[in-house]
Amino acid sequence: MNTIPFARLTLVEWRKQLDTRSGRWLLISIALLIAAVLAVMAFIGDVATTFPALFFGTSTPLSILLPVVGILAATSEWSQRTGLITFTLEPRRTRVGLAKLTSALGSGVVFFALAVGLAAAFHVAVVAFTDAGFAWDLPAGALWGGLLLTVLWMAQGVAFGALIQNSAGAIVAFFGLPVALALFGPMVPALRDAMPWIDLSTATEPVMYDAAALTGNQWAHLGTAITIWVLLPLVLGLVRVARSEIKSA
Repeated sequence: MNTIPFARLTLVEWRKQLDTRSGRWLLISIALLIAAVLAVMAFIGDVATTFPALFFGTSTPLSILLPVVGILAATSEWSQRTGLITFTLEPRRTRVGLAKLTSALGSGVVFFALAVGLAAAFHVAVVAFTDAGFAWDLPAGALWGGLLLTVLWMAQGVAFGALIQNSAGAIVAFFGLPVALALFGPMVPALRDAMPWIDLSTATEPVMYDAAALTGNQWAHLGTAITIWVLLPLVLGLVRVARSEIKSA
């Protein structure tokens, strides 16, 4: 049996993100929402319009919608009943799962670059149409931190999708579990001191502003939280994909 090149497998999985109407409109909606948020920040109200402020403003739509792209990519074989075709053409399911992860991360990088470009364009527009001056002083650590967070959000989405294998259930778990931990964790004495270690949002907050300024302790918090919320679900998800029963209908 001829081996399908991993690059071709990744390209096929990337195309699947665009093949369905829901997938295309989700990607279009992300771009439109980023532009809408930046337009509101730039021209409505008294929100700061420096490039760093606009750049940080793109983090909310990216963190909310990009993981859904990863979830849908990971659950497509199970929600659309195409697993029999996919895993007949490529029986090594782990390779398919890794190709889905790679294609999702690629989409995340593309949308991060789009967000940076839109933030820069709106900053130029603000300077052109108002009396504001240019302010580009974004730390390089913030730029790399934003890219790291985008990759983590996409990887976490793929991990939850592969583990749960149901789009709706994975989306609910992705958003519900961290919110429940953030709400009830501080109320439990045993968890209160451990929150920086087990809450991904707490651990990643310093990364957003300047990844280069993180202390050793903060990197340890980040590594532990990533292990709990990204790596562990991803490994378990790949194992479940490899062992799950395939149904054609």
